[in-house]
Amino acid sequence: MLNISRWMVLIVCTLLISTVINASAVEKKDMGGWGLDDPYNQLYDAGDVDDAKVIVVDIKQVVPLPGMSPATAMVVLDGDDEILVHVCPVWYKRPGNIGVRKGDKIKLRGYFTEINGIDVIMAAKIKNKGKTFKIRLTSDGTPFWTMSPARLQKELSD
Repeated sequence: MLNISRWMVLIVCTLLISTVINASAVEKKDMGGWGLDDPYNQLYDAGDVDDAKVIVVDIKQVVPLPGMSPATAMVVLDGDDEILVHVCPVWYKRPGNIGVRKGDKIKLRGYFTEINGIDVIMAAKIKNKGKTFKIRLTSDGTPFWTMSPARLQKELSD
């Protein structure tokens, strides 16, 4: 009888620990203002995106809105106009990891808007030298960094 009680206590403890670990794993990640429902992403209009062939002038970090974590950004030349492009959060892809360099001629898809008085393109897709960096879903603008690992893998393999 004493052996069965010890096994029951062990099983109950294991279940409790497992529950705590699983609950911690599904807690919402702090996206630093980059979450799907955060004000920044509410600015994106998937129904009004444009395509442009541009030249990369600079690659840097910026803070899109006060209180947000930094963005990987580019300055591009579209004709005679320099335009700031918000690519993604730095914690998703650092400036050196987006597959472009200064001077590259790229195809850019994104939503043109004004943020804090500055004309900005919120990038959806960057094509450069036969490679594509997908940033947002074309259908609804969902940012790739907000997806579950399984969905992200599926979207990137398409």
